[in-house]
Amino acid sequence: MPMLRRSFLLVALGAFAPLTQALAAAPALMLAAVYQPGTPLTDYWVSEKYDGVRGYWDGKQLVLRSGETVAAPAWFTAHWPRQPMDGELWIGRGKFEQTVSTVRSKTPNDAAWREVHFMVFDLPQQSGTFTQRLAALRRLLPVTTAPWLVPVPQQRATTHEDLQALLERTVRGGGEGLMLHRGNAIYRGERSNDLLKVKTFDDADARVVAYVDGKGRHTGRMGALVVEMPDGRRFKLGSGFSDAQRRTPPAVGSWVSYRFNGSTDNGLPRFARFLRERPDLG
Repeated sequence: MPMLRRSFLLVALGAFAPLTQALAAAPALMLAAVYQPGTPLTDYWVSEKYDGVRGYWDGKQLVLRSGETVAAPAWFTAHWPRQPMDGELWIGRGKFEQTVSTVRSKTPNDAAWREVHFMVFDLPQQSGTFTQRLAALRRLLPVTTAPWLVPVPQQRATTHEDLQALLERTVRGGGEGLMLHRGNAIYRGERSNDLLKVKTFDDADARVVAYVDGKGRHTGRMGALVVEMPDGRRFKLGSGFSDAQRRTPPAVGSWVSYRFNGSTDNGLPRFARFLRERPDLG
């Protein structure tokens, strides 16, 4: 497969910048670690994890986590507060692809944007702890002239058993999972236990750096992706793909999500399976 072999050559020549090189325009967002049973929950708030596209309102414009400007219709942000807001652009449960298509279009579809909500869960530039920022958020929103600007409902977490019961109800209803915000945490633009994701399976994101040619029934198609984790470690991602995805695999340099079952002794994901492409991270 000439295309796949060429991708290996590009990687060997250093055509792609390392993952540690940050995008200049990318906002410094708080990123989630993974909840572990036994984590004390007394100071955490819990909310639904929305299956959408992370968005950041800097007070003047709306951008993605990658720093890409969102071409939303003018009416969508016309009455928003000038205060920076961190949230999720979301259409509904199970509608991730529709959300991505709408949000990343450079020519906004007015009818499609009528279905989008910006689910706001934090105020990055607001001083104080998350509990104090949440109180400020509840004073700031909702805005009657922009009902699609929604403060994310938050409730106090109690016990692990209650958290698992809420997770089960959420997933059974089509939700993706839950998020935990530490009440006494200041907003820090990094990954930490101040923000935790709670899901029924492990998942993560990685960048595609090369392809492996397929064999057997996959001869002439992509056999596996070589992906790179944010810390620079690489592994092969070879399962979870449809035949169509193997014929037209995610582009080298793009981001994908994968699910896995724990980690090996050297920290690589165990039994990793392709989940979906993540054009919102590119």
